[in-house]
Amino acid sequence: MGWIAWIILGLISGFIGSKLVNKSGSGIMLDIVIGVVGAIVGGFVGSKLGLGGVDGLNLWSILLSVGGAVVVLLIYNAVSRRA
Repeated sequence: MGWIAWIILGLISGFIGSKLVNKSGSGIMLDIVIGVVGAIVGGFVGSKLGLGGVDGLNLWSILLSVGGAVVVLLIYNAVSRRA
């Protein structure tokens, strides 16, 4: 998957994850970063569970990356509230 595909996947999953967790978007740049990190986390967890990883711009990759983005956002919110 090319870097442009990662940015598009990151934007989609970061925006959806932000809407699910925060009820609002976090801004385009933060959504992309959270989405890409979420895709990495979701792909890692999915591959460890035997469900497959993030392998392109398809529905399964989006679902995995949104799940990863939600996890990343929950951790980010917990850490930022403590600080």
